Amino acid sequence: MQGYLSEIDIRSILQLIELGQRTGELYLESYGAHSHKYLGQGSDGGPDLAETTQSWLVFLANGRLVYAGTTDNSLNRLRDHLHRYGIDKSLPDPTTISAIAALNSLEYGTLWAMLEQHLLTPEQGRAILSHMVRETLFDLLSLRQGSFVFQLSSALSPQLMTHKVSSLVTGITQQIQTWHKLHPQLQSPDQCPLLVDADAFRASLSDVAYQRLHPWLDGQTSLRQMARYLNRDLVTVARLLIPAIQQGYVTLAQPAVRSGTASPAVRAWPQRLPRIVCVDDSATIRQTVERILDGQGYEATSIGNPLKALGLLFQLQPDLILCDIAMPELDGYELCAMLRHASAFRQTPMVMLTGKDGFLDRVKARMVGANDYLTKPFGPGELLALVEKYVGPGDPDRPRPDKLLADALEGDLDLDLSSATMAR
Repeated sequence: MQGYLSEIDIRSILQLIELGQRTGELYLESYGAHSHKYLGQGSDGGPDLAETTQSWLVFLANGRLVYAGTTDNSLNRLRDHLHRYGIDKSLPDPTTISAIAALNSLEYGTLWAMLEQHLLTPEQGRAILSHMVRETLFDLLSLRQGSFVFQLSSALSPQLMTHKVSSLVTGITQQIQTWHKLHPQLQSPDQCPLLVDADAFRASLSDVAYQRLHPWLDGQTSLRQMARYLNRDLVTVARLLIPAIQQGYVTLAQPAVRSGTASPAVRAWPQRLPRIVCVDDSATIRQTVERILDGQGYEATSIGNPLKALGLLFQLQPDLILCDIAMPELDGYELCAMLRHASAFRQTPMVMLTGKDGFLDRVKARMVGANDYLTKPFGPGELLALVEKYVGPGDPDRPRPDKLLADALEGDLDLDLSSATMAR
């Protein structure tokens, strides 16, 4: 099942899946005016909405909703929820996350890993997951433009809980209707309230409400973040603040830019450098690939352990993966097949590296989802031709990005910081 949201709305799509008791993944992509982020005040004094493309995945099992989130593999949302339990600094190492749990969503896999490591109780985990699902549906049910694809597949596993679609949709639709009534004062969940008259604001609320709200009215915390911190839905928080906004006790500031995995050097350019990850247990191959690609304006990172690569690839989000076939513990065929089952890597080009050049090896590589095949030893010309085929030319004149991942993982992996090579 696939189509456009101009032809059928998301509520109807979810109801059809529920009625058919289907199991699979619903991929949605928005674009144009209905896919935006709030950037503050525009030149006309109104909100400046930047048009972007955003995508989501909704996982269902027998017509019930298991998990829903964006496809950017960010952990910011999970950190916000963990903040209220005082453990937002306790995220597990990505290399310890179960490959089964992390294949389709780093966020879901990390949440499950925290349950396995007893950093969260099952009750806390269910509360976080339920809030995430409701938050995502709030965004999705507001969409009017975009496309969707529903693909039958195995259920997301392991499962913490499931939600009845019809009940969720009914409740969230009512929230959206209430949210629309708060316009034009509130334009986006990403707006950040700023307290400008503390005395008047305090007098307008109970002491309990004031104590809970005022720490977050700093012009840096968005309405959506406040809802996560307080374990309340967005509309409840907005309704508490709207009288103060109307009276001028609270204003709405431009949201702060949240840090991600990209470096400042990358963000300064209109487009980031093409990112290539090489998974190979040979240090010589790793160093050769990095030297060639870095010199031609690509962002190259190599990983020596294929098991650790499973977790790290979700953070790195490469544009191209080079993968050795003959590796201990997990060979390249197995790694490629596992990644192809992950929604995040269904379209990512993968090239197999091998010392063999047999027909059967090429057939097997194609069968597990590899796009191409490069025989070792190879020269700079062969490697660059293949890389340019899939991600385009690099830019040697651009500054190389800071090795933030290397700094973050220095304590857990044996890293050569000068080349960011990850050894086994």
